[in-house]
Amino acid sequence: MSDTSRRPRKPGKPYRRPKKDPVRILAFDALRAVDERDAYANLVLPPLLRKAREKEGPEKFDARDAALATELVYGTLRRQGTYDAIIASCVDRPLREVDPPVLDVLSLGAHQLLGTRIPSHAAVSATVELARVVLGDGRAKFVNAVLRKVAQDDLDGWLERVAPPYDDDPEDHLAVVHSHPRWVVSALWDSLGGGRAGIEELLRADNERPEVTLVARPGRATTEELLGEEAAVPGRWSPYAVRLTEGGEPGAIGAVREGRAGVQDEGSQLVALALANAPLDGPDRRWLDGCAGPGGKAALLGALAAQRGAALVAAEKQPHRAGLVARALDGNPGPYQVITADGTRPAWRPGSFDRVLVDVPCTGLGALRRRPEARWRRRPDDLDSFAPLQRGLLASALKSVRVGGVVGYATCSPHLAETRAVVADVIKQHPEADLIDVRPLLPGVPDLGEGPDVQLWPHLHGTDAMYLALLRRTA
Repeated sequence: MSDTSRRPRKPGKPYRRPKKDPVRILAFDALRAVDERDAYANLVLPPLLRKAREKEGPEKFDARDAALATELVYGTLRRQGTYDAIIASCVDRPLREVDPPVLDVLSLGAHQLLGTRIPSHAAVSATVELARVVLGDGRAKFVNAVLRKVAQDDLDGWLERVAPPYDDDPEDHLAVVHSHPRWVVSALWDSLGGGRAGIEELLRADNERPEVTLVARPGRATTEELLGEEAAVPGRWSPYAVRLTEGGEPGAIGAVREGRAGVQDEGSQLVALALANAPLDGPDRRWLDGCAGPGGKAALLGALAAQRGAALVAAEKQPHRAGLVARALDGNPGPYQVITADGTRPAWRPGSFDRVLVDVPCTGLGALRRRPEARWRRRPDDLDSFAPLQRGLLASALKSVRVGGVVGYATCSPHLAETRAVVADVIKQHPEADLIDVRPLLPGVPDLGEGPDVQLWPHLHGTDAMYLALLRRTA
């Protein structure tokens, strides 16, 4: 027997249980909900944060932990396309063959390495510990190997390696560098027009975290009251807007909690204001919000109508969303009615209203800052499914307004197929409608184009990419 065989074996390392990091486990759970259930991060994240605070206690899960969890979720979703390209170059199989939970962990790790100031060793170590908890030790080794490759370069270095040169394929280059599907880049560029600088500014703005914007509902709250909150500054364009520059929890603000104010993007406020300010021929007594859910525009319209002695009818097809509208309008100072009704099959007589708004269902490509997952969820053929509904709602709105009244057609999408193409088609079929120039109704707002309709942009106006056309029924 050799001397070697007589040597005692070294004892193996004792098994160490993985450390459970509540912040990263929460971020992983949110990403899984988005992937598995088509959930929206802005809806799934708040209850997860509340649950973590209740379970861990405020000392172990504080405001900084909540901020980090939020950044990990939204940052990973915004940069998913870029991280996919980088991870794909670090694995030996197509990404479609990597289990989705593993890919979520890898994406979280890539964001910490390439999109935050977390030191590389800490980012890898924390992500591997997460993988041990949620995936098991075996797949955690795979995660460790991939992330060590990712950590070998910074984001700029990786983009030089994985993005095609701009001169060879501009749209594909922008898609990888700015993490948007190629078809979305093409659609946004068509609507925006111009050269490379403008589209890059827009795509960068889509990847920035938007400020929380509040609306002081007229007659119920004032901007002066909201400006008394910490880190609150006036809105850029709407006289009722207040921005919270450091985030914060809107629900902790008394006026918001009481329904006298609400969270509403400034672009959405401008849509309501433009419709309310459009000149009318004749009486101004009955207003209609034909697609009122979830109620933000309806609440502002209701408050504006009340100041003029007008009444608002808020119609919403989905009963649960009609409930949200009723909650938003509760306490409105003037008369209003919330009904469950299909805007394409009106429950009211033709010509019943003086002002009508239809903020139609759409792809939501104008709100990618707030719902970054929508860019990966939407497909070009979604446009075909929305098109008949959008045209039907606008045509119905024109029948619902009296002669001399005004209709506002709005979308939270800048895609030409959902904006100007819809308006042009409906006007062709309804020659009794004339376009009104929206620009004079939004004083002080720059870069509104040639009119008569307007398209707002995140990089130019700091708003969602809202579109608005105003039409007057002339006969």
